[in-house]
Amino acid sequence: MTSTDAKYQDGEYWGKDNIVELNSVFTNLIDHSRHVGFAYDIFGELLKLHQSQIFIRPPGDNNYNIWHPDGARALPYGVFSSHLPLQIKIGYWLTDISHQKMGNMVVMPGSHRQQYLDAYDTHESVSGERILCLPKGTMTIMNSSIWHRVEPNESEVTRKNIFVAYCPSWITPADRLQSSPEWMSILNREQRIIMRSYKWAYHNAKPPAEDFPLFLDREIGLDCDPFFYSDQVKLHRRKRKIMPEKLDY
Repeated sequence: MTSTDAKYQDGEYWGKDNIVELNSVFTNLIDHSRHVGFAYDIFGELLKLHQSQIFIRPPGDNNYNIWHPDGARALPYGVFSSHLPLQIKIGYWLTDISHQKMGNMVVMPGSHRQQYLDAYDTHESVSGERILCLPKGTMTIMNSSIWHRVEPNESEVTRKNIFVAYCPSWITPADRLQSSPEWMSILNREQRIIMRSYKWAYHNAKPPAEDFPLFLDREIGLDCDPFFYSDQVKLHRRKRKIMPEKLDY
């Protein structure tokens, strides 16, 4: 997997985007049943894979990251959506991170509601921050607008983890423009839709009819919300309620 990447060097930090196209093991993460429902509940029929990443952080006191939120910089996502995230990130932690200074992710709880942090672009410790110590096999889910950083890895363990981020289809993807048609041809229907590799740009806002429904309603098994539209309205024109709407969020 890594031998084809000229930037990979054994024992050095390595980060790679768009890993779902790299290996079939990662491809399965596009619509993996362990996590895809969390994203679908928020983004519904316009669900898109925003980014897929792998990080390898070997020991080294300069191997860290500064305070930042993911997503847009000039006009943060929170401007457009103050209640629900416009991007969520699923994390899979592949090594035990049992104590601090192991390349831990550090987050500021509640900071997804603020557009600025005084420590932005620094690695300073901030009052109220939370340093995540996670066992191997943990899955995390976060609002990508939360402010976070990465601790140096001063241990003897190489930290390895995967991130899979989702957003609405009309947001620009983070790690690709379009996917290879040859690779797309091997995907199942749901994976193909979630990748949103459209040739016509407006399909990102109004996907084609064949992309509806992405999933059937898990509770009632239907392809649309009953009694909401008149029968003459075609299926792909029907806006389906996302979970927060059903719960009167």
